[in-house]
Amino acid sequence: MNDLVLSIIKISSLALFSFLIGLAIFPFLYYFLIKNKAGKSIRTEGAPIFQSLHQKKTGTPTMGGLILWLIPLILAILFSVGNRFNPDLFGWLNFLNRRETLLPLGFLVLAGLVGSLDDILGILKFRPVGGLTIKEKILIYFGFSILIIWWFITKLNITFIYVPFLGRAYLGFFWFSVFIIFLILGTSFSANETDGLDGLLGGVAVISIAVILLISFANHDYNLASLCAVLIGSILAFLWFNIYPAKVFMGDTGAMALGIFIGLAALIEGVPLLLPLMIPIFTIESTSVLLQIFWKKFFKKKLFLSTPIHHHFEALGNNEANIVFKFWLIDLLGAIFAFIIFIVDKFS
Repeated sequence: MNDLVLSIIKISSLALFSFLIGLAIFPFLYYFLIKNKAGKSIRTEGAPIFQSLHQKKTGTPTMGGLILWLIPLILAILFSVGNRFNPDLFGWLNFLNRRETLLPLGFLVLAGLVGSLDDILGILKFRPVGGLTIKEKILIYFGFSILIIWWFITKLNITFIYVPFLGRAYLGFFWFSVFIIFLILGTSFSANETDGLDGLLGGVAVISIAVILLISFANHDYNLASLCAVLIGSILAFLWFNIYPAKVFMGDTGAMALGIFIGLAALIEGVPLLLPLMIPIFTIESTSVLLQIFWKKFFKKKLFLSTPIHHHFEALGNNEANIVFKFWLIDLLGAIFAFIIFIVDKFS
């Protein structure tokens, strides 16, 4: 059996394994969240439309996104340690690799832990704003960006981005740093903005990570493809309970982790410039928020009934599940288009 077939079997097995583990442990996580009253608090100030639409969801357990990064972490440790003692049994399943997976897995977990802190502060009503403030999150993401810049420059010796059909564009230290900071802030906040309807962010993340998996596979980065497969499996297990009407919410512990992972994985595979096409819903959601802020500041009125824009469609009377399904379709079309561009560029 050749290496290509073995890699396909490995990736498929890891996705299925992760999905089944997620289904098995999620009831215990759900019971833990219920027992500890980890319910979602719906904000009541400054968002009357949002409150009227989502007040019924108050008390729904949050922090379900814990399994999104716990399962990849557990499997990575299990197979990596097992490989040291029994390479024949665990070696082919091990996907931990310094060049491909160490950085995205590390920040998946790190962002998940920060998101957990944010969720816990919100549950405990530690302050009037709930969890971390926007300024605090910006500082945290800036710190993440500095670490990522250091890794790419000192460990991977990369200071360029790949421009489709044109090749490498060497930016130098300063502009490469600015690009990474913008990328991490953009994907992280876009993920948070998208996480507003049952199943929305989970479905969008599955689509985008699946495209990154295919790109990784085409680039022969089978370890990163394997990590993407594990993450997809854990997201699908979460969606089993998060589809409308949701029994549990993802929380910032999942949204932060997914946002930073997608940005990092795309950067490693050299396709960060394809992200606006690959995840058009991220672009649409974030743009709607920025436009709303601009409109209120300069025209003293709202452009949309509520933002992010999925709440605008809710306010117009559209069914939540209907909005989510249509947003998934839009994201799928964008992802297919981005993958076609990648394939044509790679093999032309």
